[in-house]
Amino acid sequence: MTGMSSSFTYALIMLFAGLGIPIMAALNGSLGGKLQSPVLAATILFAVGLAISLCVLLLTEGLPQDIPLKSTPWYLFCGGIFVIFYVLAITWVAPRFGVANAVSFVLLGQLVAMTVIDHYGFIGVPQYSITGQRILGLLFMAVGVLMVVNRAPST
Repeated sequence: MTGMSSSFTYALIMLFAGLGIPIMAALNGSLGGKLQSPVLAATILFAVGLAISLCVLLLTEGLPQDIPLKSTPWYLFCGGIFVIFYVLAITWVAPRFGVANAVSFVLLGQLVAMTVIDHYGFIGVPQYSITGQRILGLLFMAVGVLMVVNRAPST
């Protein structure tokens, strides 16, 4: 795959991943309401996700023979903390605040975090300095997110 086609492929994959976030929020928020437990809904979501990721692992890579736990920094295992916080938060907040509102603020948080992570090269990611152009783009994105948000769900 050439650089241009791989960039397009990556962008397309992430576009579809992004499309899934509000769908997941709506589904899980509704499930939490039906079950009367956002935490149970999140647990079910993770059980389904675990089953699917195990199937993909077994079909594509098989079981690993050696996992280098001792040479892996402990903080690299903390991603699940952020995922569970997100899933619990979106499952509880989306039905009360609206999917668009909840996901819009998630997007704004992602924009701020990605800018800081990229600027400092945190956690070993490639470093991309904050430039005036990036700040302007971030501000435009933030304004766009805020323009999309409805303050209260309609009844």
